[in-house]
Amino acid sequence: MDGRIGQAALEENRPLWKTLARRLRQEGIILLLALMVASLALAEGADATLVSVVLLLVVIVALLRAPLVADDKPQESAQPVPIDLERLLQPMTAGLAGLDMPVLVLDREASVVYQNPAAERALDSFPLGAHLSAKLRSPGILDMVRETIATGVPNQIEHSERLPSERVFIVRIKPIDLPPHEYGGHSFFLLSFKDVSELRHIDRMRSDFVANASHELRTPLASLRGFIETIQGPARNDPKAQERFLAIMFDQATRMSRLVDDLLSLSRLELKSHLAPDQKVDLVPLLGHVRDALLPLAMDLDVAINLHMPSGKAEVTGDRDELVQVFENLIENACKYGQEGKRVDVTLRNAPGEPIEVTVSDRGGGIPAEHVPRLTERFYRVSVENSRSKKGTGLGLAIVKHILTRHRARLIVKSEVGRGTDFTVRF
Repeated sequence: MDGRIGQAALEENRPLWKTLARRLRQEGIILLLALMVASLALAEGADATLVSVVLLLVVIVALLRAPLVADDKPQESAQPVPIDLERLLQPMTAGLAGLDMPVLVLDREASVVYQNPAAERALDSFPLGAHLSAKLRSPGILDMVRETIATGVPNQIEHSERLPSERVFIVRIKPIDLPPHEYGGHSFFLLSFKDVSELRHIDRMRSDFVANASHELRTPLASLRGFIETIQGPARNDPKAQERFLAIMFDQATRMSRLVDDLLSLSRLELKSHLAPDQKVDLVPLLGHVRDALLPLAMDLDVAINLHMPSGKAEVTGDRDELVQVFENLIENACKYGQEGKRVDVTLRNAPGEPIEVTVSDRGGGIPAEHVPRLTERFYRVSVENSRSKKGTGLGLAIVKHILTRHRARLIVKSEVGRGTDFTVRF
């Protein structure tokens, strides 16, 4: 209907003779056939007046009726209809908005036409409509994007960032399959960022663990082998040398045994780290038991272990044997590494409405601040020589951390060089 109204308007604005000429061109075939039929009728002897009247009526009807084919030529001045990208991409972006993975949608010019909320959080906000390089300056990513846009072949690379913190992403790009008739032939590409920082960190920790464990075992094994060769050779007939070497070999074998026991403890803890304990444990008698067990060591080191307990019970949900292991490690470390302070204070706080806390304090030399965040790493030592001289394996605080993680508890370390260290377990 709208087309007919527009056509009628054009007819009104056109001169009469041009309109008549145009209609004659449109109806030329019909008029030619009418003339041929009239000529044949006259040749057969028909009445000339009647033939003329019929021919005139045919001409009038042909000129007045609507044309069979509209002469619609596109106007040269018509402007292309602008594309509403937001409406065009809405069916696709509705699903991308719910992903927790950063995702960008690019056009063929590598301009960002959409970013999901996860991309805004992880990569900061990209200016929509701007080229990808306006915010992302990685040559590897930009080259990969250009290659995929040119070839249409999906691609991926690993991308690392150092600031504001170290992060590793697997960056993938692939063309988006869209129905051509719905999207007007436009092409779009999906650029995704998968964060694998934690996986890479675990890989490094695993490699460091294997290297450190091998190193810790290599030293006592080398000592044992050397002393055995000496006893079999030069010291074969020297009972005094054999007695001295056998004592050293016993110490080295004991050291390896402690290391293997600690490694097995860590392995068992990792296997059940997701299982929270469900027993009720009273910390007051437990800490008394730990103090009694460590009294011989404290007497050898000339250190006093002082307990500061509240009246009544202090129950937590936990595994009794594992909690004994936690506080044995902490109090033993305080006695060994803070022995120059001559005292270790164990304080249990159980205030109403507050979490239960146990603090193990020494008055030793303290720990430099740069070492405190790494104390619970496996095989990490502030002083390697000091640790080995005190028969440490470097795994004690790592075991403590794993046990407390299973108990949904925290280890808080505060230390000041020259004034001592506080290890607080908060349940």
